[in-house]
Amino acid sequence: MNMKLTAVYMKAPEGYIAFVEELPGANTQGATFEEAKAGLQEAVELVLEANRLLSEESLAGQEVIREALPIR
Repeated sequence: MNMKLTAVYMKAPEGYIAFVEELPGANTQGATFEEAKAGLQEAVELVLEANRLLSEESLAGQEVIREALPIR
């Protein structure tokens, strides 16, 4: 299963602004549509990685169960 997110691209005077509707903090801009699209992919990866690290830090020393969560 693959989760689908919604990328939004808005034309701006300096190029394009891009963000993901379902993932606050995942946003970028680029001089071209292609730059904005590539930057958005990187932004999503960075936000997810940062959230994982914050979670791991806050749960350090706690007894937890971790498992993959399929998104339908």
